[in-house]
Amino acid sequence: MTAGKKPETGATAARQGGGREAPLIEVQNLVKYFPIHSGILRKHVGDVHAVDDVSFDVARGEVLGLVGESGCGKTTLGRTLIRLLPPTGGAAGIDGEDLFAMKGAELKRVRRRMQIIFQDPVGSLNPRMPISDIIGEGLVAQADKENQWGKRSVRDERVGDYLEFVGLRREYARRYPHEFSGGQRQRIGIARALVLGPEFIVCDEPVSALDVSIQSQILNLLLDLRREFGLTYLFIAHNLSVVQYISDRVAVMYLGKIVELGPVGSLYAGPKHPYSIALVSAVPEPDPRRRAHRIVLKGDVPSPADPPSGCRFRTRCWLREQLDDAEVCATEEPPLKDAGGGHLAACHFTDKISPESTEKAAHHVNLSDAVDD
Repeated sequence: MTAGKKPETGATAARQGGGREAPLIEVQNLVKYFPIHSGILRKHVGDVHAVDDVSFDVARGEVLGLVGESGCGKTTLGRTLIRLLPPTGGAAGIDGEDLFAMKGAELKRVRRRMQIIFQDPVGSLNPRMPISDIIGEGLVAQADKENQWGKRSVRDERVGDYLEFVGLRREYARRYPHEFSGGQRQRIGIARALVLGPEFIVCDEPVSALDVSIQSQILNLLLDLRREFGLTYLFIAHNLSVVQYISDRVAVMYLGKIVELGPVGSLYAGPKHPYSIALVSAVPEPDPRRRAHRIVLKGDVPSPADPPSGCRFRTRCWLREQLDDAEVCATEEPPLKDAGGGHLAACHFTDKISPESTEKAAHHVNLSDAVDD
């Protein structure tokens, strides 16, 4: 195989405009709790509700962005989905195959179809191993008579190919992680995720630890690889500008639950959930002459070990403060329902959101004055 030539992969061509393809990944009522133990006898006294009853799908060739504050369960969701963490409940499938029912050889086979790019480009690479062994480790684990990955020569050739696919030189395979910059290390992490020819990749905040100039290079690389290899991404991030750039659809997560899901363009132009509205209002405005309307949320995020009853966002909700009949927010959990414009939103009072209500909750900042100061 030579650089520039597409390697073998089970993925179909990436989606080229038009409607959404059939789902590659389907998630239904996914639950992941972490038990809390106390005392000498390690008695089970509660659970951390990291991911609680989450459902979504990802079309073949699509990039689904997943955003939310730190600690909302984004990374746990991604790792549980690809079986790096055992699920507490729910179901997930890839191409109709039940991921959570797989064991042994069947699970090993499907792991080739799902990979992850980790957030930390330093900590995710073993400093004692050369790059050839780091990228080739998965090939060793998945070697069989058909692919011949157990042979060092075959494995080294494939590792060199994928180094070139991510913009690095083949001879770098002999070097160690400390000899590379942060951006180069993340490219190595991407090569490691790609080398098995996956269809679905969880990108766990792959640019958050990088300089801004390097971030754009990695994002463009991910988009190029998506087109070339027909990849499907779950792109996890807390930087809304990054998610807007790379995603087709966006899911907004708060305290273990998805509160809004919709197309990236319409969600950023007109979010339908009070939490999403607050997040979008915090995106920096590039034009210093425009007036920013920012909604600053009050209080802290509640503990996932003791989430609020009803709507989990109600303790910080600016819209609820404007309503006189919002008792339902404390007693009933809002379902994720159609809010128009291709959106799904989990709010009892989506119809009460208006430019007037948003204006009332906003803190106004004249950016041109701030620049002058």
